[in-house]
Amino acid sequence: MIELRGINKTYQIGGSPLHALSDIALTVRSGEYLSIMGPSGSGKSTLLNMIGLLDRPDSGSYRLDGVETETLKEEGRARLRGENIGFIFQSFHLIHRLTALENVELPLMLTGVPLRERREKVMQVLTQVGLASWAEHRPNQLSGGQLQRVAIARAVLMKPRILLADEPTGNLDQASGREIMEVLESLNDDGITLMVVTHDANLGDRASRQIKMLDGKIEIDTGGQNAAHRSVSL
Repeated sequence: MIELRGINKTYQIGGSPLHALSDIALTVRSGEYLSIMGPSGSGKSTLLNMIGLLDRPDSGSYRLDGVETETLKEEGRARLRGENIGFIFQSFHLIHRLTALENVELPLMLTGVPLRERREKVMQVLTQVGLASWAEHRPNQLSGGQLQRVAIARAVLMKPRILLADEPTGNLDQASGREIMEVLESLNDDGITLMVVTHDANLGDRASRQIKMLDGKIEIDTGGQNAAHRSVSL
């Protein structure tokens, strides 16, 4: 379970306060599929960063799987993030000198997993996203849609229970974007909690639950009326 209560975040921009998040309250059940929509500057990405433990609020409570995250030191937050959350970004964040396989296996290399074991795991997730035959290609040999599939494979390699996607189709053409959303939705069908930030209403409407933000506040929350209730517990 994700539970936010009274979350506030203010940045100082040119000496003036910018209220990025104002008294945010949000509960997300395991296995839900949410979109977070709103104009630029509405707080969408800031909210996603809070949920992903990439940033801290100025005030409020954030509980993940019953753990109050604001009492954790950075090491504890990093461990909780690594065990539960995968990230997908608009700009892919791949290392261009590495192959698709090598980009995906980086998290396993950092944790000391033996070569044979990590290659088996990487090929499993590349197969899952339809890129097994492209494993030895470098980013400059891949299309935008293929690059995002590599990023998705890397994000799910450690089997996260939550997948956070920030404008995952923003750099893609319409056809590639649709394919990427189908990959993400198939992961949600497998039980991963999926949260997608998008400015595209057509993509946002694909989600079972829509969050619409304005000026750092949640203006509309459809409440998951059509959301799937899964037995997996977060």
